[in-house]
Amino acid sequence: AAMVQKYQSPVRVYKHPFELIMAAYERRFPTCPLIPMFVASDTVNEYKSEDEAIHVIERRCKLDIDAPRLLKKIAGVDYVYFVQKNSLNRRERTLHIEAYNETFSNRVIINEHCSYTVHPDNEDWTCFEQSASLDIKSFFGFESTVEKIAMKQYTSNIKKGKEIIEYYLKQLEEEGITFVPRWTPPVACKSESSTCHPRRPVSPAINIPESATKEGLSNKEILNTSSSPSEPTAGTPDDKLDADYIKRYLGDLTPMQESCLIRLRQWLQETHKGKIPKDEHILRFLRARDFNIDKAREILCQSLTWRKQHQVDYILDTWNPPQVLQDYYAGGWHHHDKDGRPLYVLRLGQMDTKGLVRALGEEALLRYVLSINEEGLRRCEENTKVFGRPISSWTCLVDLEGLNMRHLWRPGVKALLRIIEVVEANYPETLGRLLILRAPRVFPVLWTLVSPFIDDNTRKKFLIYAGNDYQGPGGLLDYIDKEIIPDFLGGECMCEVPEGGLVPKSLYRTAEELENEDIKLWTETIYQSASVFKGAPHEVLIQIVDASSVITWDFDVCKGDIVFNIFHSKRAPQPPKKDSLGAHSITSPGGNNVQLIDKVWQLGRDYSMVESPLICKEGESVQGSHVTRWPGFYILQWKFHSMPACATTNLPRVDDVLASLQVSSHKCKVMYYTEVIGSEDFRGSMTSLESSHSGFSQLSAATTSSSQSHSSSMISR
Repeated sequence: AAMVQKYQSPVRVYKHPFELIMAAYERRFPTCPLIPMFVASDTVNEYKSEDEAIHVIERRCKLDIDAPRLLKKIAGVDYVYFVQKNSLNRRERTLHIEAYNETFSNRVIINEHCSYTVHPDNEDWTCFEQSASLDIKSFFGFESTVEKIAMKQYTSNIKKGKEIIEYYLKQLEEEGITFVPRWTPPVACKSESSTCHPRRPVSPAINIPESATKEGLSNKEILNTSSSPSEPTAGTPDDKLDADYIKRYLGDLTPMQESCLIRLRQWLQETHKGKIPKDEHILRFLRARDFNIDKAREILCQSLTWRKQHQVDYILDTWNPPQVLQDYYAGGWHHHDKDGRPLYVLRLGQMDTKGLVRALGEEALLRYVLSINEEGLRRCEENTKVFGRPISSWTCLVDLEGLNMRHLWRPGVKALLRIIEVVEANYPETLGRLLILRAPRVFPVLWTLVSPFIDDNTRKKFLIYAGNDYQGPGGLLDYIDKEIIPDFLGGECMCEVPEGGLVPKSLYRTAEELENEDIKLWTETIYQSASVFKGAPHEVLIQIVDASSVITWDFDVCKGDIVFNIFHSKRAPQPPKKDSLGAHSITSPGGNNVQLIDKVWQLGRDYSMVESPLICKEGESVQGSHVTRWPGFYILQWKFHSMPACATTNLPRVDDVLASLQVSSHKCKVMYYTEVIGSEDFRGSMTSLESSHSGFSQLSAATTSSSQSHSSSMISR
């Protein structure tokens, strides 16, 4: 099976002009003592433009790869040859480097691209970026070994790249070279002034930096002050992460971890509409899945859909917790631990979970816990600024003094498990440490109920103390400063956390009352979820009585790629037969999946397509509307989008066969919501909908159905 590994670096900034960096870079050739594996290089091709602005040089580099002797013996080579093509443009002040392997090029494909460019905000600084891909087709059965060796060599050289440039800069400085003049166009000679006019190609790019530096000055100041982390990265959607920022705000990442973060972030910027999470939050999802980019992307997309549906981004600003919670929920934020992490104190033993659930329902409780987590994210950001180092998680101190059988009330435990599940899914890697104090005899029972729901990574962070053990060696003092140990734990610090206590029965509400609350939106949200399989689309019927109504839809593609269609039919489809669904449910574990279009119906005779099909990729949000022209039955359809077969060969590839065996790869998930709005309720936007397509409909006056159905569908790309 072919494996493709990709790498994308952050931007590395050298606070030196481009020309000086080039002088340092040139010293790497023909050989470089700092890179022992770089044995030799020969120039194969060279081109210089007349005005010397352009210099292209192609070298063949000889590498002595640090690989086991046995592998070299099997491969039958001692050295590996690469071709490296450097294109220097002195006028634009850029160097582009392309490299690929010549040895084993039919078995292994390595491509690398590097660039040195001028810093957009400071023309005396230079930016460096590199990206690469490694595709191992076959290697005598040693594919994974070769992959490991290649990745190891590559990542160690990434680290070296910076040291090498700095080494040669220092060498230049010792020789008294601290300035290299910029390229200037040669002056035209009088006699041949007509032919010799190299001034013309001077691109207007030269003028741009001057205007840019005027505004750029403020940017430069921002870049140099670390007080505000949002500025250096806030910017154009294709903004880049730079290496210093990562170190300061996100921590020490390996090159491959940086690469995963940059690629996932780029993917979000290209496909996700709506609020893009902060870098540190994207990083949490990557950490939760050991930097497996596909797995991390899946859980992150689910979480973003969830945030959007439940308006989680607005919880802190718009939601006021009911008074009962403020009085009886025995938890609150309390300073920070010795590592600078925000500290949350929860006096679970003093809390009447049963009373809270009966008075509020699970939903308000869950919403409250979410607001605590949102506040936690905010505090981590705050502490990162204050302590001058990345802080991405908090510490939780849970005091179980008072825990009794009452806490094992089933609905209460169920509520707790559900809360843990939601928090685990949407706030991964936020718990730095959990200190459980004064665990009583019933604790193991509670622990057995709860622990299966807790992620292994998270469980490693639990420290459990029985009785007064927390006061002894290895106890609380190892993690929290003496000055802030709360009074109820024998410390000197007045702790503002509510004491809890029993919720008066007079505040209890009946199940019906809780059901009718608008909070219900939480559990059964207005969105419905559907599963789509290969050969089994999901279809929704909408009956229209009044010709010019508007059908609107809003859906998120949670998993897989789908095609969205809308059809019209004069006659009603047969209701789906029970048994056909039952038979299908074997292959479709769980999931709402309905087919309405009869197999014998023909497109164009029994029903017609009123919109062009829309292909929607995983992670996209789609909103759209369709102005109906006729009464009758409209069918919205979400269909599995099958990839075209492998173009190069007709034989099935092993990967394709394997993929077809995994049912999961043939299952897509959609969360959708549809509504019909009467034309009178559309408040004048009917005209705006039509006008948005007016140019189109004049061209093809009512020839195609799509220009007649003035639809507007918006897709987030």
